[in-house]
Amino acid sequence: MLEGIMGMQYGALLASVSLACLLTESPAFAQQTQAGAPQADISDSADIVVTANKRQENINKVGLSITAVSGEALQDRKVTSLEDIASVVPGLAFASSTANTPIFTLRGVGFNESSLGVYPAVSVYLDQTPLPFPVMASHTAFDLERVEVLKGPQGTLFGQNSTGGAINYIAAKPTGSFEAGGDISYGRFNQIDGNAFISGPVTDNLRFRLAGTALHSDDWQKSYTRDDKLGEQNYYAGRLLLDWNPADTVRFSLNVNGWRDKSDPQAQQLVLKFGQIPAYASPALLAYPFPRDNARAADWSTGALRPRADRKFFQAALRTDIDLTDNLTLTSLTSYDDYKQDQVTDGDGMSLIVFDLEKNDGYIHSFNQELRLANDQASTFRWIVGANYEKSTTFENQILRYIDSTNYNPDNLYINASGVTNKQKIENYAFFGNAEYKLTEELTLKAAARYTQSRNNANICGYAAGDGNVADLFNLLGSLLSTVPFTPIGQTDCYSLNETNTPGEPYVRTLKQDNVSWRAGIDYQVTPQTLIYANASRGYKAGSFPSLAAATYAALSPVTQESVTAYEAGVKTQLFDRKVGLNLAAFYYDYRDKQIRGKTPDPIFGILDVLVNVPKSRIQGAEADITLRPTEGLTITAAGTFLDSKVQRYSGVNVIGAADDFRGDPLPFTPKWSGSLNVDYKVRMPNGGSPFIGFTVTGRSASDATLGGRRITFPVSPATILKPGVDHIYKIDGYATVDARIGYVSDGDRWRVSLWGKNIFNEYYWTNVIPANDSSARFAGRPATYGVTLGFNFN
Repeated sequence: MLEGIMGMQYGALLASVSLACLLTESPAFAQQTQAGAPQADISDSADIVVTANKRQENINKVGLSITAVSGEALQDRKVTSLEDIASVVPGLAFASSTANTPIFTLRGVGFNESSLGVYPAVSVYLDQTPLPFPVMASHTAFDLERVEVLKGPQGTLFGQNSTGGAINYIAAKPTGSFEAGGDISYGRFNQIDGNAFISGPVTDNLRFRLAGTALHSDDWQKSYTRDDKLGEQNYYAGRLLLDWNPADTVRFSLNVNGWRDKSDPQAQQLVLKFGQIPAYASPALLAYPFPRDNARAADWSTGALRPRADRKFFQAALRTDIDLTDNLTLTSLTSYDDYKQDQVTDGDGMSLIVFDLEKNDGYIHSFNQELRLANDQASTFRWIVGANYEKSTTFENQILRYIDSTNYNPDNLYINASGVTNKQKIENYAFFGNAEYKLTEELTLKAAARYTQSRNNANICGYAAGDGNVADLFNLLGSLLSTVPFTPIGQTDCYSLNETNTPGEPYVRTLKQDNVSWRAGIDYQVTPQTLIYANASRGYKAGSFPSLAAATYAALSPVTQESVTAYEAGVKTQLFDRKVGLNLAAFYYDYRDKQIRGKTPDPIFGILDVLVNVPKSRIQGAEADITLRPTEGLTITAAGTFLDSKVQRYSGVNVIGAADDFRGDPLPFTPKWSGSLNVDYKVRMPNGGSPFIGFTVTGRSASDATLGGRRITFPVSPATILKPGVDHIYKIDGYATVDARIGYVSDGDRWRVSLWGKNIFNEYYWTNVIPANDSSARFAGRPATYGVTLGFNFN
């Protein structure tokens, strides 16, 4: 039965790829912006158009730090995933998590929490419509006009939960004439992927664009203890856009998109065996071997606990623009998001059952509405005023198995599993305004503010996963510790002890907070080619509750909102008849109440993850990028980011459960240096065709996966065994990867062929290190991949 179902899925994939060949050509080759606006292209930054201020502007006229990458560049470099996006943006870090939830950190601002229903510190948008939770953006990077990454707090126009910045995906738009295209690729691990689109007019005032992508590849990870493989990828995504202009002053844009992903969650690589209760550390745990330094080597549980996933996402968004006057436009953005997941993940990097999520299911329902009024066409005084409303429900249901951990012992009545449900009902509303006043032709003053009120109602229940031992243990604890009489709990009742040390009730709390984000700045256009800017801003990220099966209510407390007050100055200039483009920026962030995933010593379950606030920290740094066009067809782009982060005040619990003072430690995922070098050369031949070649080098220095990562040492004992050659367990070593491509584009872009490779020198690196109960393990980066792509275009 399973083989038949997989066969049907594989057949569907081949059918979609065949459709790509019939429609053919890469989406990037036929992308056009609405109303004839110039297409963003990283290779010609003088003409890049961005929507950082929620209107189309030349990137060099916007006084913000922005990285913009065109859809063509994304396609050429095979950028298809969230990790790929991070690789092309200096200062942006991507990390995997045990719960298969992506973690973004931009200029050191991020939230290393893996729960499904937590807001990010770097918000993500598709055509200005929010994708409010990180996992929703997993398969958005197809058929794009460009990607914009706005750096620094973006709370005034993009709302809270963007203390680090915002990522804006700009979809390729419906065209005024018929176009169709697609591509098909074959690569390592028997990877087959395809893209297809068809676009054009339905009537004189109605245009459409239908696009899709699909990918299937075989397992890429290998067990180093047995003959087994993991890592099959299997997903598809689609997007339908409809643009309708019933009148000259009225425009409607409908975006319906979604995806389904049944790819295997990534397995981890064991680096530490730490029996937190040494007396109960099993011989199997202590004798478990470590993997070699190879990206493909890993281990995982089998049978019912073998990692697997089925994740589905759907979004419908409607944008309405009504021109009230020549200079005044009313805009409405309405969207609904629906996400669901059923998955099993392995959290310990072993076939032993030490930290395995037998159930990691959940859903998200989110409704968002924005109304704004803007005079975008005014020449001297431009302003936007508006309001936002969001209503979201998130739900998680997890069962953690740990029969091979030290928690499985007679003192705990041999409990081997615990479950938790976490339902959050979130409601936010906000009012905002943004103004720009041109004091002179060269000097522009900027100011913006947003008031936001948030309300989060949480219902968390730690429950026994069908094992009577948990109920027996907490009934015993209640009888010994409770200050009030209680009814003994059953096998699936809530067991966490409340303030009176009584089991049986869910943890029900409300987190209600408000804030005012703001920005003030000045732009000085020194010459038509040179802009100097300075900004001061403050942004906030909402608090949230943990998904945690804890013995007591104390561990379930939420983190409160964090804030970043940022000061930044920069310059953007074009030199030598636009043959050289140079951007420089320096910044300082005052970071208050930073939200992190910390630790607490639980009296029953050992060292558990909790959410905590770091009272005070700071980040300072600088960025630079330069684009050179020394000759026709040759573009060289180099970019780099320097970060210096430091905790200024925070005492808490480290990963081994000991009290610690983290003052002076760097923040997680903040490499001192990160950068990239990209070279593209494309020459037009007498026959009209164009051979091309290019390569990209990206790299970053070392960083920490957790606070104190390079400082924390484990006690020497027979139950603590570190992988040979590892000096600091929670250190993410620096690394550099090289991607390359070579190919040919026919006259008129009718067809193209390319050979490509990613991480072509097979650099071994990792993006995160996860401290679990009795072990710690890494998430390795992908090994070398390579393949061939054939694309066509009809118009």
